[in-house]
Amino acid sequence: MINKILITGGAGYIGSKISYDLVDLGFDVYIIDNLSTGHKILINKKATFFYGDILDYNFVNNILRKKKISNIMHLAASLSVEESETNPIKYYKNNVEGTQILLKAAVNNNLKNFIFSSTCAVYGNSDKVKVNEKTFCNPVSTYGRSKLLAELIVKNFSEKYNFKYGILRYFNVAGADEKLRTGLINCNDQLFKNLSLKLIRTNNNIKINVYGNDYPTEDGTCVRDYISVTDISKMHILILKHLSKEKSIILNCGYGKGYSVLKIVKEFERISGKRIKIIFKKRRQGDVSAIINNINLAKKIYRNMHTASLSNIIQTSLNWEKLMQKK
Repeated sequence: MINKILITGGAGYIGSKISYDLVDLGFDVYIIDNLSTGHKILINKKATFFYGDILDYNFVNNILRKKKISNIMHLAASLSVEESETNPIKYYKNNVEGTQILLKAAVNNNLKNFIFSSTCAVYGNSDKVKVNEKTFCNPVSTYGRSKLLAELIVKNFSEKYNFKYGILRYFNVAGADEKLRTGLINCNDQLFKNLSLKLIRTNNNIKINVYGNDYPTEDGTCVRDYISVTDISKMHILILKHLSKEKSIILNCGYGKGYSVLKIVKEFERISGKRIKIIFKKRRQGDVSAIINNINLAKKIYRNMHTASLSNIIQTSLNWEKLMQKK
């Protein structure tokens, strides 16, 4: 019976949300985070926290051995597409080598289930705007390539050491925990974060940078599939249950709906009642024009799962920023 879970990156945006939801369900949750991008304020006090790095084999191995943990959700990673282009060594070290070291320690301690946080960036500029799990992977960013290499390592270890894996390819995660226990702190030019910050902090002369207005999309700006952090968390937990009965799986995590950057800005304007001035900048290296999830497989796995509306995602983002302004 699965009752102990290790979350790497559990002091981060998504990992902390998963930790709260797992604890709410009665799991014993253990967290590893080096706090390079994670935050103490996000750590679930009902989880057991270990400060350290997944690149340290002995550190990870000792935790898994002493706590007898055989189920892992691996979210610790470097995440910025833009930064990955200027510092690729960091991304291959943290995302690829880090995954390999973690797996070496895990298989030494009877690993049973391994859920890996991946990204739709592995698809790159696909011929199809809507991609499914069988779409050819051809990442254009160093970040995407590092995640695809890590996926291959997970598969290879699984074949050799006979554990099950769930590879979850995130589309754009946004929003906050509805109870406001966790939310996004790091900015990294994340659209929802930038807009929420500016709207909460500023009453007049609100400006937002938009990178590129000459993409082959309806309004010239990038199109993305956004999914709430709450639903991403649910998907991890449902995949963990899936692995207890079924075989390993790769699954896209998105709603199958595409929104352009301009449409998101307009929706923020509608909900906040404030005007936002758009400043167009040149394209960012590594960005793709449009990518949306094909949800056919997800429908089979999550038959009755409720999905958050765009307005709900935006409102929780704004609520989180209001809370952060008070702290």
